[in-house]
Amino acid sequence: MNPSKQLAPELLSGSQVLIEALERNGVKQIFGYPGGTIMPVYDALVGSTMKHYLCRHEQGAALAADAYGRVTRKAGVCMATSGPGATNLVTGIANAFMDSVPMVVITGQVPSALQGTDAFQEVDIFGITLPVVKHSYIVREIADIPRIVDEAFQLAENGRPGPVLIDLPKDISAGTGAAVHMPLAPLPAAPDPDASTLQAASDMLSKARRPLVIAGGGIAISNSVEAFRRFAERTAVPVTTTLKGLGIMPADAEGYVGMLGMHGNGAANHAVQNCDLLMVVGARFDDRATGHLAQFAPSARVIHIDIDAAEISKLRKADVAIVSELAPALDGIRPQHKANTGWRAQCAGWTREFAWRYDAPAKGIYAPKLLRDLSRVQPAGMITTCDVGQHQMWVAQHCSFDDPLQHLSSGGLGTMGYGLPAAIGAKVAKPEATVLCVSGDGSIMMNVQELATLKRYDIDVKILLFDNSALGLVRQWQEIFFDGNYSEVHLSDNPDFAGVARAFGIQARSISEPDEVSGALDWLLKSDGAAMLHVAIDSMENVWPLVPPGKPNHKMMRSNPDKAR
Repeated sequence: MNPSKQLAPELLSGSQVLIEALERNGVKQIFGYPGGTIMPVYDALVGSTMKHYLCRHEQGAALAADAYGRVTRKAGVCMATSGPGATNLVTGIANAFMDSVPMVVITGQVPSALQGTDAFQEVDIFGITLPVVKHSYIVREIADIPRIVDEAFQLAENGRPGPVLIDLPKDISAGTGAAVHMPLAPLPAAPDPDASTLQAASDMLSKARRPLVIAGGGIAISNSVEAFRRFAERTAVPVTTTLKGLGIMPADAEGYVGMLGMHGNGAANHAVQNCDLLMVVGARFDDRATGHLAQFAPSARVIHIDIDAAEISKLRKADVAIVSELAPALDGIRPQHKANTGWRAQCAGWTREFAWRYDAPAKGIYAPKLLRDLSRVQPAGMITTCDVGQHQMWVAQHCSFDDPLQHLSSGGLGTMGYGLPAAIGAKVAKPEATVLCVSGDGSIMMNVQELATLKRYDIDVKILLFDNSALGLVRQWQEIFFDGNYSEVHLSDNPDFAGVARAFGIQARSISEPDEVSGALDWLLKSDGAAMLHVAIDSMENVWPLVPPGKPNHKMMRSNPDKAR
């Protein structure tokens, strides 16, 4: 036999090359929905080592891949066909981008010769997603596929993670050609923190009388939780967290003052407003955290640590900026002594003063108390995925998390409908964990079709559904800021949600009285297989406290909108 023929690359379809490249990158699960231009890929998928989860809407596939990426810190993979399939992925792509989640998105595209002709199901998904991806590709040659796929995973998972798009024309996926895998050179490592900058931060902490740390989601993303906890124990600096930072500090940890921001704890917001040094770690001064930015921590100097230089001084000028991986920066900051005992006592006093109360006067089920009770009985390591609305804020306020990866919530984009598909992705990623989706009657209807995905694959997800027959958070704002002019927020015509779940083959129960809660939670957590607990609550119940728009964080509205504290 001619030796040159032995060494010649095998001719494969572009789809076969893609599948091999995904397998080589360790992909075990894919979330997707087939269609015309992606059909060659689905043809090649048969017999591969990867398991495909057929979600019932492309948005569900993208949000499931998002949660998979959060839990594993490896890129979740989703794919869909061109046109509406691709555009239905956009919300999930933007969600991952806003929350810095690693994800690889594969879209079918019309054949190369038809691009730009307004062909059937043609959209410029490359152009549409430019603002919400870390990088994107249009494949032009089969030979490029191995490199593109390798680069996509490398870029999605390294540095500040994010989604990467691969748009695959049908003539490339269906055509045949030769492709040789050439291993990529590793990306340059993040710079080590500069010794002089670490010393400057250490000196600033040593001199501060009222230092405070804001712990953000970047700590979880970079796997720096243990490094942060060492820092907190070594320095005794009080800590507050963002929404995405929940779980970085145990809820009962000494010096932890809770979540800050619009619906944050009063202790956290008062600590921020009174501190003289703010050390921000893996957070980005989001408007929901800062309130009126010009009045945020008005007397504080700022140390900002982040791997993304673009975040430094973007919204608040940093007096000391450290652009590096978080763990070495945290380990390298060594103040001469622990934080001032008087300041720590003040923060502890605020923590006691603003401790949550659960003696609601209403006769029905009080959602915060139910969630507090849930935290007391939840299995160790339970993952909670959350939709967006009042229930999202109640979960953030009243549930306890031992690790930030136990709390998956759409932070930056605020995507209603995130909870159920995210629970699917989380359970696929970590099948041994109990996974609970907390949703509301508005949010659940956004992706309710994914109940079919639970049933099809026998995915054991528990669903806690709060039903106040309203778009609760919008209704609350209309009550407070729009003189009670309720516009398009009433959902009194909701379906029988327990009946809907049962129609999908999911066991379900409904409760409406406080004395039913304990037994119902026990049933939900111990049920065999997927289950829904539907909970009727007061339609006029509000989330408190609330920082009004345009106000500083310490001007919180409490239970009476006419009284600000």
